[in-house]
Formats: sequence, C-alpha cells, structure tokens
Amino acid sequence: MAVSRSAIVILGASGDLAKRKLIPALATLYEQGELDASNVIIGNGRTDYSDPDFRKRFEVPDDFAKMLFYYVGMKGLRDFVRSKGEFDQIIIFMALPPSVYAQRAKELAEEGFGKETRIIIEKPFGYDYETASKLNDELHEVYDESQIFRIDHYLAKEAVQNILVFRFANSLFNSIWNSSNIESIQISAYEEIGVEDRGAYFDSSGIIRDMVQNHLMQLLCLMTMEAPVSLDAEEIRAQKINVLKTISLDSVYRYQYEGYHQEKGVAPGSTTETYAEIKLYINNFRWTGTPVYIRTGKALNRKGTEIGVRFKPLPRLLFNQEGRIQPNQIIFKIQPAEGIIIDLASKIPGSEQRLTQTAMRFCYEDEFDVEIPEAYQKLLLDALRGNKTLFVSAAETEMSWKKFGPFLDKGRIENYRKGVPPETNFDVRWMNFEKYGSACE
Repeated sequence: MAVSRSAIVILGASGDLAKRKLIPALATLYEQGELDASNVIIGNGRTDYSDPDFRKRFEVPDDFAKMLFYYVGMKGLRDFVRSKGEFDQIIIFMALPPSVYAQRAKELAEEGFGKETRIIIEKPFGYDYETASKLNDELHEVYDESQIFRIDHYLAKEAVQNILVFRFANSLFNSIWNSSNIESIQISAYEEIGVEDRGAYFDSSGIIRDMVQNHLMQLLCLMTMEAPVSLDAEEIRAQKINVLKTISLDSVYRYQYEGYHQEKGVAPGSTTETYAEIKLYINNFRWTGTPVYIRTGKALNRKGTEIGVRFKPLPRLLFNQEGRIQPNQIIFKIQPAEGIIIDLASKIPGSEQRLTQTAMRFCYEDEFDVEIPEAYQKLLLDALRGNKTLFVSAAETEMSWKKFGPFLDKGRIENYRKGVPPETNFDVRWMNFEKYGSACE
C-alpha cells in the first residue's frame, strides 16, 4: 500500500545530498507507486529559493515536482507544514553536519514538531563513546528513541539484507555455523580512491571511525548473531547488541598511504590512519576461539567489500592424504557486484582421481531481472513506514564505540604505497578476494 498523508522535510535541502540522492530517491518511490500525491516534500535551508526555483534543481517528473516546496529558516517551519495540509506523520531528514544534530532537534521541538515526528540522521554519530552518549542524551531530551532513525547505508544493501536469509532460511548452513567448523571470518572493504575532496572530514576521523566502528561492525553482527525470534526490528537489534557485548579486540594496526599529507584539508604531520587491520574475538558459546579479521582502507589496488568464511581443513584422509585440498570458503560479495560464492573441491573429468577448486556462484544480476534499489529508496520508505530494522539504535552505537575506544588514534602509523595493500602484521592466510573480483560482474 502506498504511503500517504506524510510530510517529508529535508533540512539542508540546498546541499548536494538532497540533489544527488534524497529527491531522486523520493521521485523513484513516487514513480513506483510507493508514495501517492497526498504527500508533500518540503526543502529547508538558508538559501532563499522560491518553490519554482527549488523544483528546477531536480530532474523529476512534473507531477512529482508539484509535491516539492521550500521554506527558508527554522522559525515558522511548523506553521508552513500545517499550511500544506493535515498529515498523519512528519519525517524530518537532517542532511546537515553532525555537529548541529542536537541543536536542530531542540529547535524542531520548540517549533512544535512533536509525537507525530520522526527524525532521520546520518553518520558519523559521535566521534567516540563519550560524544555519542552525549548526543544520544541530548536527542532524548526532546524526542523518544522510537522517533529517531540512525542511518547506516550498508544495512540497506540487498546483499547485506540477504545475509539473514542465507543463514536462517537455509537449514543447510545452520548446524555448521560455529567455531567447531569455521576457522576464521574475514571482512575486507577496499577503495581505490584516496580521500579526494573529503580530506578535512576524513582527517578528523580516520578509517576506523569512518568504516569499522559502524558499517563493518554491522556486517559482523549479521554474520554471527543468533536467530531472532521474529523479524521485528527490536528482536534483530537485541541479537546484534548481544554480539557487540561479547566482542574483544585483540590487535589493531594502523597505516597511512604515502602522499596523504599533501591531500587538501589534511593537517601537516597528521597521524590519521587511512588503512587498518584488526583482529578480534566473539566470546560466546557459538564463536569462542574463532578469530575475526578486518581490513579496510583507501588508495588500494581495487574497490570491493566482501565477507569471507573459511572452514577448517579436512583431516588427512581419503582425497586429502597429502593435505592439498583447500578448506571450503563462502564469500559474500557486498559491493560492487552483489553475490554469494561457495568454493568447493571437485573432480576433474577423466580416469584419474584429480581434484580442483571450483566455485558455485549466486549473482544478483544473473538471478533476478529487476533493478536493485538504491540505498536511500529503501531507507526512506522504511522510515515512512516506521520500520526500524535497517536503522541503528542508540545502544548499538554506544556499545560499538565503547569497544573501539581504547584503540582509537593509538599506536604507530606505518606507510604504504598507493595501489599496494600493506603487508599484514597477522599470522593469517588472508582470503584472496581478488580471485572472485569479477565473479558477478
């Protein structure tokens, strides 16, 4: 059923995010019949646009453009929304710097946006545990937790959502998904580009804050959590929090690519990491003893995010008497080409008993003749419907920050050349994700 009688307010609508992502996503939802014409979309910012001028910024259908309005400043914004009709709910998207989230929330409450309001905020949510906890407290002074939607774009990716289906809708994997059978879990998130025009922002955060504490921890929780009793958002969140509670970080190594100090916005002599590798453990009955390895960084040899599950090797019997059979592996390709690959041993045709490694591939583009929705389409629609499954709770953010706090900005920085991943400091056989790079492309 299409969402109706909703007012969507975008704070910071004169900026790039609204133009590139938010308005196009809402226009697509309208064209797909997910939103009807009873909704309004109100841009808000400091730039003095008229309604026609605001509409001209976007390449959208004329009938959708009629739903777009613009209002300058915060004072009187609630009355402006009322002037457009009676709405069952108001969704406010803060396309703003995180430093003003708390102040804007207070101003919204003072303007009269109350129980009918939901607030969507972007990462980064805090700089460390103390700042995240303070921000949560400030938001909770004016809005209930049920009204706050914290976005993590990775959770909206189809390949990420499919992790739960893979694990809990297929009995084939349930009994082997534990430390008795799995040697290690490996998460890799590589980018070819450097910091580019985000130098000032990135230099104040680093790759651990920018990627590991939020996105990659969410991936890990979905891979390792216990089955929720239902698909209710709170049940899933509870299981993710249980994983975060049991995590213990073993080692963190930080690196920085050569030439980083010459990037625009980067402070001279900066010790901000652009690459990190991490070893941790999940100390519960299912995963005790199984290490989790994470590596992520910028200015590397490829772009891709993958999760690898390596199973324990076979005993040296039958086909593996010489120990040459490689352990089975499952690779979850999150981006850019979504899919799941299972690495198996198989017999080479012929009279000899010769074995080789082969791969079973499930690729979204081959299997489904539908366009994979852009992340903001899914997130905005879920917020409009009140579904918080793909949004992160206050408890999750604080617990994750608490785990990484002792390691933030600590330890020496090693250098690496652009396009060349640094040598690992761990005694681990990193899975060769490059081998599967084009498997679903």
